[in-house]
Amino acid sequence: MDLQLNGKLALVSGSTAGIGYAIARTLAQEGASVIVNGRSQLAVDEAVDRIRLETHGTVTGYAADLSRADAAEEVVRRHPGIGILVNNLGIFEAKAFEDIPDEDWQRFFDVNVLSGVRLARLVLPEMKRTNWGRIIFISSESAVQIPTEMIHYGMTKTAQLAVSRGLAESVAGTNITVNSVLPGPTKSRGVGDFVEGMARSSDKSFEQVEAEFFDHVRPTSLIKRFASPQEVASLVAFVASPLASATTGAALRVDGGVVKSAF
Repeated sequence: MDLQLNGKLALVSGSTAGIGYAIARTLAQEGASVIVNGRSQLAVDEAVDRIRLETHGTVTGYAADLSRADAAEEVVRRHPGIGILVNNLGIFEAKAFEDIPDEDWQRFFDVNVLSGVRLARLVLPEMKRTNWGRIIFISSESAVQIPTEMIHYGMTKTAQLAVSRGLAESVAGTNITVNSVLPGPTKSRGVGDFVEGMARSSDKSFEQVEAEFFDHVRPTSLIKRFASPQEVASLVAFVASPLASATTGAALRVDGGVVKSAF
């Protein structure tokens, strides 16, 4: 399927590894020009080189913390004409509710929510001028099923759904769409390293630890395994394309059926 992304400029925040990297690579593979972002110049350069090698696409990098206002303003200034914005930048941390200080609540909101709000605000005028754009928030199944072990993270993922829906309604009647994508348990770099570490320490295989995780921690999963970052990226690439012009204001789950709901 031709996703008709040739000539589109995409910014994927937090895209040097995991889901963000898979999204950037898939968009480049489909013909979009892609801006890869991360905090480390080395990580950005390595990701750009890998994506260019794998896709032969047009890829540039921007190394900065996009939760900072000055960095967000600079990337949009340097790269006018961003038509696809994927707000993937995010942090998570397991911590008991009583142990989460005010500073952590603020930090999680700034990185996971406000970074995407700010970038959307910055790119929206040009999208309105050209009457075309795609804004996608990478949320989580944790937005719907708040994890008790990291309530502050779940709060930010729910907030993304509210921002996404409200923004979609604010651009009603245009060719700009705004959606959220909700991955479930995904074998990103951090998750893969964590599970492999557990496997080594318990003298079990990755597959055994994975099976135990879905038996006891996410028993509602219908696929009974971690999704791959590429499986998430495939949905995001479609939503970012002109073919998804009637999909807006939606919370789209790629969660392996973890959320126990028909809709």
